[in-house]
Amino acid sequence: MKIAVLWSVCCLALCGPALSHLSAQDKPKDDGVRWMDVKELGLEGQGWTDTKAPYDRLPARAEGKVRDAVWNLSRHSAGLCVRFVTDSPKIHARWTVTSSNLAMPHMAATGVSGVDLYARDDRGRWRWVAVGQPKAVTNEIVLAQGLRPGKREYLVYLPLYNGTASAEIGVPTGASLEQAPAYPPERAKPIVYYGTSITHGACASRTGMVHAAILQRRYDRPAINLGFSGNGRMEPEVGAFLVELDPAIYVIDCCPNMSGEETAAKTKPLVEQLRKARPETPIVLVEDRRYTDAWLNESKGQRNDGNHAALKKAYEELIAAGAKNLYYIPGDDLLGEDGDGAVDSSHPNDLGFLRQADAFDKVLGPVLKSAGR
Repeated sequence: MKIAVLWSVCCLALCGPALSHLSAQDKPKDDGVRWMDVKELGLEGQGWTDTKAPYDRLPARAEGKVRDAVWNLSRHSAGLCVRFVTDSPKIHARWTVTSSNLAMPHMAATGVSGVDLYARDDRGRWRWVAVGQPKAVTNEIVLAQGLRPGKREYLVYLPLYNGTASAEIGVPTGASLEQAPAYPPERAKPIVYYGTSITHGACASRTGMVHAAILQRRYDRPAINLGFSGNGRMEPEVGAFLVELDPAIYVIDCCPNMSGEETAAKTKPLVEQLRKARPETPIVLVEDRRYTDAWLNESKGQRNDGNHAALKKAYEELIAAGAKNLYYIPGDDLLGEDGDGAVDSSHPNDLGFLRQADAFDKVLGPVLKSAGR
């Protein structure tokens, strides 16, 4: 638990008071670029509109109801993104973050405070295009240029471990810039992830490389990221807000922040809280990922074993009691067996996130298909 506590303290440092961004008179009046606020283009990944600030992940009324650490971390823009359509050969981005701590010792600034651009190719696949490297609290850059002619759909992810005060997309005057088409009804419901620093995005090199974002593109449906670094603890206060959402699936991935005893005590109450409000919505329980050095570090291996056993027992008891639409993802293979999937034995690098997305897909893909959600 010391690792989680230290990690939480490090991340909470990013939740300092918001820094003022460029005022209207400071911005170029005529720079040949047509700017549009991403909220006008359609912000995705946000479960509530009644937020204290435009890019928060919990509603304003959560303040004082969830623990302060959860509230502060919910003000990071993890998982928030925007889709848009343009025929422009050049795409600009301008964004302001709320903390001057742009990076962490083990996580690049591009993941903590940057933006990430994808485009849909001629086969309908999302493919990476460019990353916005943050240099200051406010950044204005040419995100991509020299793009092939034609109108196409783009996707930009906002910072993972920093708050976003403002974000705009720009194209040269005369180029088109419009909202992307809405998801079709069969893919309109989001996947909701409730978890820890891993769900939050540590330690992806880019904001689009978190497993939740990878699966968002793979399934071509929205995702809501409710990862709270060091503070994903299956709390009923958070559950009270989860039940307000109407997702395709709930994914509960809190075990890395919990001991085996806590996992045993809290799993069934959270599942029952969700099930009471959403009787038919699939719920997926995820085992604690195995530390990549647990094969050699005995205490870490024992922690993983105890946590896995506690979650599996709770799951089996729920199934025996008649729980429906309840699913399970084992943790041993989430990061792979070679030790190369994490930066610090705990938090995935990009390889680890891709492996985790593949492991999740084995369960989430069939559930989405069978449930017609």
